[in-house]
Amino acid sequence: MTGLRAKQKADRERRILKAAVTQFRAEGYRSVRIEDLAEMAEVSVGTVYNYYQTKGDILIATVAMEVEEVLASGAAIVADPPRGVEAALLALIFQYYDHSLEYLSKEMWRNAMALSIEAPGTPNGRRYTELDSRLAAQVTDMIVALQARGEVRRDILAGPLGQLVFNNLNQMFIEFVKDDAMSLQALRDAVAAQTRPLARLISTEGSR
Repeated sequence: MTGLRAKQKADRERRILKAAVTQFRAEGYRSVRIEDLAEMAEVSVGTVYNYYQTKGDILIATVAMEVEEVLASGAAIVADPPRGVEAALLALIFQYYDHSLEYLSKEMWRNAMALSIEAPGTPNGRRYTELDSRLAAQVTDMIVALQARGEVRRDILAGPLGQLVFNNLNQMFIEFVKDDAMSLQALRDAVAAQTRPLARLISTEGSR
């Protein structure tokens, strides 16, 4: 019976998040009411509040769903990176970018970012920051993997370098979601141009 209840609970939560993705994309985050999500998910309003205290909680939950999938895909790339520092870093970064609009629109990302900035000490703010920290840690893991393979100089501290690479890719993503006219390809091209000289600087090939 416990297993059945857990399965039913997971199914209700899945339906709520699916409704959120659909409604937020179609109507805009600020226009959608909890009642609208409950109706589409075929649950009561009270059930929605049993899972999430605010609409912001639901939005951050969609971000978490996105990032969890991105991290899982990124782990496979880190485990077996493409040859070459530039190719390896861009494979990881582009995987983040290419999945970024799977569940969220640019408007949804802007609102999620605003929630994390306006109230960094709230559960939503802390959860968003924690997700960013996990992405930065995965970039660091990539640096460590490339050092172990002899492609990145061992005199470079992987942690600060990973944070630097993440900070840049994250800032460029912010610029991307701020500009509705900016294409994903334009984002990729800009970050590739920025990553190329850095890759040469940290590469063992570049230091010879």
